[in-house]
Amino acid sequence: MKHYSLKLRKILLCDYVYYILVILALIYVFIYNKTFTINKNYNGNTFYLKINNYIIDGNKLSMDFDNLKSTYYFQTKEEIDLFKSNYNLGDTLKINGTLETPNNNTIPNTFNYKEYLFHKKIKYILKIDSFKKIEENKNILLKIKNFLLKKIERIKYNSYLYAFILGKSSYIDIESYNNYKINGVTHLFALSGLHVSLFSSIVLYILNKLKLNEKVTFIITSIFLISFSFIASFTPSILRATIFFILSSINKIYYFFIKPKNLLYLTFTILIFINPFYIFDIGFILSFTITFFILLLNEALTINSNIKSILVVSILSFFSSLPIIINLSYEINIIGFINNIFFIPLVTNIIFPFSLIVVIIPKLSFILFILTRFMENVSSLSSNIFNITLYFERLSYIEIFIYYLLLILSIKKNKKLLFLLFIFISILYIKPSLNKNTYVYFIDVGQGDSTLIVTENNKSILIDTGGKLSYKTESWKQKNKEFNLMSSSVIPFFKSIGLKKIDYLLITHGDYDHMGEAINLVKNFKVEKVIFNCGEFNDLEKKLIKVLDKKNTKYYSCIKELNIDDNKLYFLNTKEYDNENDNSNVIYTELNGYKFM
Repeated sequence: MKHYSLKLRKILLCDYVYYILVILALIYVFIYNKTFTINKNYNGNTFYLKINNYIIDGNKLSMDFDNLKSTYYFQTKEEIDLFKSNYNLGDTLKINGTLETPNNNTIPNTFNYKEYLFHKKIKYILKIDSFKKIEENKNILLKIKNFLLKKIERIKYNSYLYAFILGKSSYIDIESYNNYKINGVTHLFALSGLHVSLFSSIVLYILNKLKLNEKVTFIITSIFLISFSFIASFTPSILRATIFFILSSINKIYYFFIKPKNLLYLTFTILIFINPFYIFDIGFILSFTITFFILLLNEALTINSNIKSILVVSILSFFSSLPIIINLSYEINIIGFINNIFFIPLVTNIIFPFSLIVVIIPKLSFILFILTRFMENVSSLSSNIFNITLYFERLSYIEIFIYYLLLILSIKKNKKLLFLLFIFISILYIKPSLNKNTYVYFIDVGQGDSTLIVTENNKSILIDTGGKLSYKTESWKQKNKEFNLMSSSVIPFFKSIGLKKIDYLLITHGDYDHMGEAINLVKNFKVEKVIFNCGEFNDLEKKLIKVLDKKNTKYYSCIKELNIDDNKLYFLNTKEYDNENDNSNVIYTELNGYKFM
């Protein structure tokens, strides 16, 4: 028996075993992704489904079932209250509705909802007309989860409790969340390895005080973390941290002496064989990437100071996640790691632990409100004052490979190679300006039109923005995160092609379907000049002008003629409005004679 134990230990200490496991896992992902099909089909308009998850945003109810995602719109506020009090996870519903196939993205480099659902193994979206409960949940674990969910629903100031306890950051106010995004700290409000680490630390501290032996402590903590993973709906980042904790504990208890990096490879392999589509989850990717580089640094460097450790880990997390963040949002805040130095200790040492106390003692929620309001104000101040955001073109796989190769070599071989890494980042940043081709993009904005022209001298002209007319609704119907065409799709597309500003925004006329998104564009992206058509300004154009005045953006009128002749684009008879004297004079700007082809 001892002979076999020694053989096993020898195998476990071999690095190549873990490399082979990772390669096999990646091959499995490739084959699975190419061959996987969702075979489950539904017939008719009546469905019998069990609730896996739900979110209420304004009057919109989103429910997840096996292989289906659904939407329903409440007609009254009373109907929302009725749902909250009578429906739970695990309940079986009889639903009348129609199935729709999700669409691919029509604007390049933007979020592909159909692909996202496919990697969640969801084929259809169910548009619900009516539903009723036909069977109560009987699962004891789901009853515990429902109890916690209902308890959080009843607590005042509960938006951060949803984020910290249940992993639902969508309840955080959209303006505050956008500020966190600018500051690069949104990872603190999505359940991740950080929360698992905190939970395990708290449980281990309590159990050590009770003087339980090591194995019992490990078993109790592992059971607690698995239960927490269940409450958090087994999100990949939580599973990664939980499995890594269990493997690390076994490694410590039984003296296997497996390197932490190899334990991470083993964790990766286990998760991939549980669900190969985890590799397409952004939380999974970030969790493994950042953890890998932290472990890599720990092999090369020992840091004794806590403050220095936080600084180094923050900087390393920033650089190790940079290509992923670029291809996710096409922008980075280059001082984001400094924000982490403040926000990580604040959240991990004060706000998150106090959130756990509030769940137990709901009357203390007003203190949590004060703490989170303070954090929101600091975040708002930081996003406006300490915001140095750079836009990057979408990175290719080769560019990502070169980046990570330089980063790994910098950590393992020679820190001087960091200089090459910074040069490479600089090249990636200026690369779009080196492109001397002319491009014309016809952007899908729904009913209206929007055309982007990028000239060979890197001037950009946007003709119209498109726009969807929205109507004011009652407060209970208003959603926290309304879909916005400009900020969700069009501006990310601009960033993805390396566009850092719009030089000229041309408004052909003031109808909503042609310029309805112009205000959102000017508020959220740099626009140098705006040119209106001839004639009196309508109400929508006047609203845009107020925003332009506030941002000190120049605007002109009018364009009598726009044509293409002799391979050039001409804008004729443009007048500039003098806001102080209300005079106009004909100007001949650099617009005239833009080379087009």
